[in-house]
Amino acid sequence: MRLLLALGNPGAKYRDTRHNIGWWLADRLARRWDGDPFRVDGPTAWTTAAGRPGVEIHKPRTYMNLSGEALAALLDRRRFDPAADMLVLVDDVALPAGRFRLRARGSPGGHNGLASISASLGSDGYGRLRLGVGRPPDERIDLAAWVLSRMPRAEEEAALGAFPRAAEAVEYWLDHGSEAAMNRFNRPG
Repeated sequence: MRLLLALGNPGAKYRDTRHNIGWWLADRLARRWDGDPFRVDGPTAWTTAAGRPGVEIHKPRTYMNLSGEALAALLDRRRFDPAADMLVLVDDVALPAGRFRLRARGSPGGHNGLASISASLGSDGYGRLRLGVGRPPDERIDLAAWVLSRMPRAEEEAALGAFPRAAEAVEYWLDHGSEAAMNRFNRPG
């Protein structure tokens, strides 16, 4: 089994925020691959897709900062190797809207959702697709408030405009693994 773990926060209050861009891409992938509707099962909402047999897309419902708890529950019920078979879809303030970057491993970089996953696994050795949401324009803006806010229309359009290429990157990761996908899709900067 391969697992796409899209980080975000449940509820209408958070649906359209920067922090939920991983969920936005998960929804797009489910549609692209003729997925069933997401269904809630324990700590995640998840689906499978006819276009990608053997792949499950999960959205933890534990809130971002407790994403590792949802992953721990999945590891108890599913057979997969997080280092080889899991790709986390996550927001990244270090990248501008419309950019993404694949990583095979790495530190959480200050991201509480990734920190929770790393703590749950006891390792930073898992793949992630970091989706750009941009930095606050002023360093005095609280980062938590920033990621829990909506993007202006132009930034949202840029972020959504990158989704077809991000979906190709996910598909390439599924077919060829992290290193090949990183070599093909990561751009400098």
